Amino acid sequence: MKQLTIRGVKDELHTALKVEAARRGLSVNKAVLALLQEKVGLSNGFQGKQPVFDDLDYLAGTWTEEEAAEFQNELTAQRSIDAEMWS
Repeated sequence: MKQLTIRGVKDELHTALKVEAARRGLSVNKAVLALLQEKVGLSNGFQGKQPVFDDLDYLAGTWTEEEAAEFQNELTAQRSIDAEMWS
């Protein structure tokens, strides 16, 4: 297995790589390897991990306690089993 040394990495790129690594739950080294593989078409980028979806991240943490409780109550009601239907 080969090793590379990359010089001239600007602070902005280093920060972006650290953020991407954290988003993927990987070390910076593993994230850089995954990004390089993705870019040259050698990998689907998941490296045995589940894909990370971020299309609804902006909603995380936006519910009030009351809204969360109401949602949970509705889910509980939907998950109840009507015994008469299964007799």
